[in-house]
Amino acid sequence: MITGLFLLAASGLNAQAISGFSPEAAKKQRQLEATFDESLKKENLDAWMQRMAAEPHWVGTDYGAENARWMKEQFESWGYDARIDTYQVLFPYPRVRLLEMTAPERYTATLEAVAVEGDPYTAQGEALLPSYNAFSTDGDVEAELVFVNYGVPSDYEELEKLGIDVRGKIVIAKYYGSWRGIKPKLAAEKGAIGCIIYSDPEDDGYYQGDVYPEGAFKNSTGVQRGSVMDMPLYPGDVLTPGYGATEDADRLDRQEAPTITKIPVLPISYADAEPLLRALQGPVAQASWRGALPLTYHIGPGPARVRLKLEFEWSLQPAHNVIATLKGSEFPDQWVIRGNHHDAWVHGASDPVSGMVALMEEARAVGQLAKKGNRPKRTLVYCAWDAEEPGLIGSTEWVEDHLPELREKAVAYVNTDGNGRGFLGVGGSHSLQTMVSEVAGDVPDPQTDVSVKERRIAAQLTRGSDADFELSALGSGSDYTPFIQHAGIASLNLGFGGESSGGEYHTIYDTYPHYTRFKDPGFQYGVALAKTAGRIVLRLANAEVLPFDFKPWQATVSGYLDEVMETADKLRKEVEQHNKLVARNAYTLAADPTKPMPKPEIKAAVPYLDFSPLQNAVASLKDRVEEVSKLDTASLSKAQKERLNQLLMHAEQQLTSPEGLPRRSWYKHQIYAPGFYTGYGVKTLPGVREAIEQKNWEEAESQIEKLAGTLNGMAEYLRKIQEVQP
Repeated sequence: MITGLFLLAASGLNAQAISGFSPEAAKKQRQLEATFDESLKKENLDAWMQRMAAEPHWVGTDYGAENARWMKEQFESWGYDARIDTYQVLFPYPRVRLLEMTAPERYTATLEAVAVEGDPYTAQGEALLPSYNAFSTDGDVEAELVFVNYGVPSDYEELEKLGIDVRGKIVIAKYYGSWRGIKPKLAAEKGAIGCIIYSDPEDDGYYQGDVYPEGAFKNSTGVQRGSVMDMPLYPGDVLTPGYGATEDADRLDRQEAPTITKIPVLPISYADAEPLLRALQGPVAQASWRGALPLTYHIGPGPARVRLKLEFEWSLQPAHNVIATLKGSEFPDQWVIRGNHHDAWVHGASDPVSGMVALMEEARAVGQLAKKGNRPKRTLVYCAWDAEEPGLIGSTEWVEDHLPELREKAVAYVNTDGNGRGFLGVGGSHSLQTMVSEVAGDVPDPQTDVSVKERRIAAQLTRGSDADFELSALGSGSDYTPFIQHAGIASLNLGFGGESSGGEYHTIYDTYPHYTRFKDPGFQYGVALAKTAGRIVLRLANAEVLPFDFKPWQATVSGYLDEVMETADKLRKEVEQHNKLVARNAYTLAADPTKPMPKPEIKAAVPYLDFSPLQNAVASLKDRVEEVSKLDTASLSKAQKERLNQLLMHAEQQLTSPEGLPRRSWYKHQIYAPGFYTGYGVKTLPGVREAIEQKNWEEAESQIEKLAGTLNGMAEYLRKIQEVQP
């Protein structure tokens, strides 16, 4: 019998149990999965990567469209109904890129990566997309240069302590430390007129290991492309916020689009950055700011003075999403959606083709099962997204265009992106944690005799972490974003990595030779990804009762609340300590006593926030989840199970609010969101947490009440689930 909403496969009571399946159904499901595993062929992943990554294929290219048509044909040959959904999206192509130092000496940046011996793809010349940051604004600016470390909020706090103002200056920031789009966003808010981003070899170059082609890491001319669209405001087409970019859609004027950067921004190599940094004077950068270039890192401003000139061709380009559907045998209107993007900045062997070919092999094997009479009970929708790289555009437009239907029919969305050798990483809706843990325990690791779950836990223990298998929270950075954070669809993002580091990311070096030498030789982990994601998809598709478990979710939310309260308490103590030091004239000033410094001021006190509405809501949720977990689904009739599944598949939507988060209404989810100043990085309980971090106490109080209402609403929704009785 099925005891409760899920089966505890890890309990030792029944090693063959699977959440949502009766013992007999679990036995059949495991037989199905064994057949699925046997049909997976790494040779397909190898051949398909060579085909898809043979030429550059960013959004709007002929080769990108050719790849989409080819994938559609493959899905059709495997028994899927496939189509291409095309959207017209704004995409800027760089026409003018000029960066030159005009003082104290002259230097013109090359802005070019060199071809390397043994990799013919890097020598394709004009076919390669120039290095740039998509959705930088056009501009021609000249000013003194200031080094701002990673260009994150804490770095500007340090600059303020040194009395350094970036107003009217051009800043140079290192990649890493935050998502790249935060760097020009914050620089503009601080008054800078331009932004340069470079890869320091300490983070992404010879300091990490041998550089390409001898090793995997970034050589001195490599440049990381990438979008700087203000995605924490909203992702997707910048001209159609909240609705699909169809051919006849109403569009904003480009000058009014809020997610295009306010200042010009350009990425450069560390070869081009070195002369600029060497010419800086001013204070020596503190130790934590210094990189691995052979120079003394100064902050400026000046005497280095630079000119940055950028011009783009702004045009609508077609984004081709491939949508392949395998209709369910019993529940055709319940959709399990699986996706990976297919566009790349250049060749994209690692990002995204390594994930895309694993998805395709998974879909081929599932189609083969269906042809032999094992059609999934629920409908599977396999998606190959276009225009992910410039801002999650293809998936966002599709979700916005199909939002009512998705909210009605979607069970869950399972996402992958790039993949490599190493350890399983999974983030997502914590109501799916139990099911994912079971799957991870069933998939063998290609390099060891243990499961991918056991190998991950072993890695956690070596880093001093605990032995629990837990999902991370989803921020942004891939195509799950519109599903979970806008549509409220339970989502997962998974992939392998940790033993496949390299400097190819978004460069001309992300090629088939680089991938097969350094990322996943033999495509063993590509097959492991297909096994893992394939099991998740098949179990969601075939479960008698959908395998949502709210105990891990409730415990996780409770932990988030503890973190938020601790954040407020820590901030209060820091302010109190600061004010005590100022009052005693014991505040430590600059190391250089001859340099005039701003006098420390008394900071406004941090009030005691009333978290009791949230504490009460979380306590009520715990009680409700305990009751729901006792539900004996084995005794339910077929109609009752169908009613229960309808409730389960829409549970995640109860965690959204129609008005969304403050100042960014596109983000509806009240538990997970990308941070306003972290970009990809997640902020959990974002409305409350960010109000506290921004010291907006009135908003913090209102967000506490709002979130408490959301959680109380979820408790009432769980009551409906509890009431589905035999």
